[in-house]
Amino acid sequence: MTMTNAIHRPDWIPASGHQLRVAGVHFDAVRIQGVRGELVAERIIEVTDGDAGPIVCEAVGFRWMYFLLAPGEVRKHSWPLGVQRFGGKGDRTITYIGIPALDGNTWPLRWYSEPTPTAPFVDPGLLGAEAARRG
Repeated sequence: MTMTNAIHRPDWIPASGHQLRVAGVHFDAVRIQGVRGELVAERIIEVTDGDAGPIVCEAVGFRWMYFLLAPGEVRKHSWPLGVQRFGGKGDRTITYIGIPALDGNTWPLRWYSEPTPTAPFVDPGLLGAEAARRG
């Protein structure tokens, strides 16, 4: 018997709580604020039948949505206005992204969509198209 939704926990996801990880090492990140980010995330989850890849949501402040892409992907694409990108070679600044554990108390962060074996990262082409539609 195979488990279709077996727990997939890459080594950059903490076992408990949440930890900061440097963007551009284990993943690149695209950040979209508030309702726009939620709409983009919901659409990607819908289009991928719930297998959207890793999306982290902040519960406080600007309520940022962080879409995690494979390392090196953020610089290969152009992004619409209002979309912030983190990671990639040549960045002069180091950005830390908060990553929650898969369960337990991770406030103020939570998974909006978890990484899976079939979607270890968000598809950058799909993300860019949906971000542009919601711009």
